Amino acid sequence: MRSFKFSQIDISAAVLHVIAMTLMLMDHLWATLFPAQEWLTCAGRLAFPIFAFMTVEGYFYTHNLKKYISRLFLFALLSEIPFDLMYGGTWFYPVHQNVIWTFLIGLLGIYLMEKTRKIQKKWVYLPIAIIVVVVGMMLGTICMVDYYGAGVLTVFLFYFFRGRKWWCLLGQFLTLYWINIELLGGLMYPVQLFGVKFEFCQQGLALLALIPIWLYRGRQGYHSKLFQYSCYAFYPVHMLVLVLILECVN
Repeated sequence: MRSFKFSQIDISAAVLHVIAMTLMLMDHLWATLFPAQEWLTCAGRLAFPIFAFMTVEGYFYTHNLKKYISRLFLFALLSEIPFDLMYGGTWFYPVHQNVIWTFLIGLLGIYLMEKTRKIQKKWVYLPIAIIVVVVGMMLGTICMVDYYGAGVLTVFLFYFFRGRKWWCLLGQFLTLYWINIELLGGLMYPVQLFGVKFEFCQQGLALLALIPIWLYRGRQGYHSKLFQYSCYAFYPVHMLVLVLILECVN
């Protein structure tokens, strides 16, 4: 009998997108229809890091960066009203912007850093990278995009620690831990294990997103224009549907 090895598991980009969309839907179901079901938002903590990771992968695998950025910009605009309706209960909610803006800021930052890196002068790249990270985080916070500056930093972490070397994986874990536990924090759950009492941060569940991320090995998997645009459209459409259902229920 052939033995099974953990290293044989290979999650494609298409499957990773479906996993992230499912987790995001669970989180939004909690935010709208089932607020008492906290397990839904706990599962939803895993969605953002996966999307942030795929944004970085999209930069390096896209055949046309301009079209990639244009698509994100278009769906960021299309998603703003459904997002405002879901989170603010109004057509115009200027104090919180949808998550695609977060990815756009991160993507533009990566573009600037990659342009600088190709100059092949490390003394130029390092200060520019630091400036881009600081400005990106400030922009994310000032513009009040989803996850704010910490969200933009999450995109950058997957850029800086891109790869499967041990130090890349360790860097992803440690930085994601610091972002979610120290920067974002949030709701704490009291836990008792083996007679020891301690508190567990709900946002810390985002670290579990590294499991499917690390099982991805660069394979694209199923791809078509219909599937591609369905993934983009899922974000605004599912929020709009949830808002309509909520209105009917209430």
